[in-house]
Amino acid sequence: MEAPAETHVGHGYVNHKDDLLKRLRRAEGQVRGIQRMVEEDTYCIDILTQVSAATKALERVALALLDDHLSHCVAAAAEEGGAVSQEKLTEASNAIARLVG
Repeated sequence: MEAPAETHVGHGYVNHKDDLLKRLRRAEGQVRGIQRMVEEDTYCIDILTQVSAATKALERVALALLDDHLSHCVAAAAEEGGAVSQEKLTEASNAIARLVG
């Protein structure tokens, strides 16, 4: 028997996976660049500038994942209601607290 079309399948980011991976590879490259800068005794402020850029890149990934989670996982749980709904809302709230904390 087939599952109903509205069944929760996969993660919310599945449609944006390639974009997320591209952003993560870019952030990875930035971090490697920072390592090189430290190895080469680059000026502190220049390193800090690159750390800030890498941090922002990861924050953009986190916000995109959070947006997908809210619009996909939390929305599906809200439709289901009950304990599942509350669990997903608590998860999202905790994730937001970690991002801003």
